[in-house]
Amino acid sequence: MNTKLNRLEKVDLRQVWLNESSNFTPWLAQKENLELLGNTVGISLELAATETAVGAFTADIVCVNTEDDTKVLIENQLEKTDHRHLGQIITYAAGLEAVTVIWLAERITEEHRAAIDWLNDITEEGYNFFGLEIELWRIGDSDIAPKFNVVSKPNEWARNIASAMSRELTEDKQLQLDFWTGFKTYMVDQGSVIRMPSAKPRAWMDIPIGRAGIHLAAIASLWDSNANTCQTNELRARLYLKGSNAKNRFKLLEQMRSEIEDELGESLIWYNPEDAKMSRIYLRKTVDLRNYEKRTEQYRWLKEKLEKLYEVFSTRVRDL
Repeated sequence: MNTKLNRLEKVDLRQVWLNESSNFTPWLAQKENLELLGNTVGISLELAATETAVGAFTADIVCVNTEDDTKVLIENQLEKTDHRHLGQIITYAAGLEAVTVIWLAERITEEHRAAIDWLNDITEEGYNFFGLEIELWRIGDSDIAPKFNVVSKPNEWARNIASAMSRELTEDKQLQLDFWTGFKTYMVDQGSVIRMPSAKPRAWMDIPIGRAGIHLAAIASLWDSNANTCQTNELRARLYLKGSNAKNRFKLLEQMRSEIEDELGESLIWYNPEDAKMSRIYLRKTVDLRNYEKRTEQYRWLKEKLEKLYEVFSTRVRDL
């Protein structure tokens, strides 16, 4: 074969971004670039603000993790990491009450990689520190393309093991953990478009849909809400809305109810009582979660319904 192959050429960051605050931060804050960054670390990011004041200092970018509506601090540099920025990210994270910190730089030094690893080791579950390096590449005369490389990240597996070892799970909690662990594996093996969070011993699994305050959720309840009994269980594929805008957003979606249900191919349950903090739109199915022979069938139902809800609602909720 005489196939001609070209060569990747690394591009100096300063060739594209002359100034960190004037050029690099605004570029990174653009929706498509935050999406690329979020996909790299496994977080769905929605921009909240740039150059946010924290006392006498200014944080580069603040986002919302749309999976759980927690704050994400992004501190970016066009050069290698330094002690000043290490101090800044700790100060900013405390002032903003951020639970996730992403430190992005041209190069993460060994000392600062060790510092990030240490922060992940000593903080409790739910707090996350990432160290990423950014590179620019092109092939021949092609457009320049960015590439994010994860240098340091939370050791999720170790934390989950430590968390499980710190408490003895009840039979029901163990069933829930086993169910969601299997479901996550099933979704990955099936190539689902839905990005799955970590499995935890509880009745629900929240799934980001790209908008803060609005989430998909997979429910595996040991209680049948229709029959008011724990003798039968239920699965739900649910969209739920919370926060100060939940009621108004629900009403806007309800105005599209006919076209949404036509597109979905079935009727939904629309639940929005005045005294409820959350509004819910969902599908349900009575099952027996203790029947392990039915697991694949249950996973198949949840996957199909969640993907349909994602397809029908993802664009609509972003446009609200």
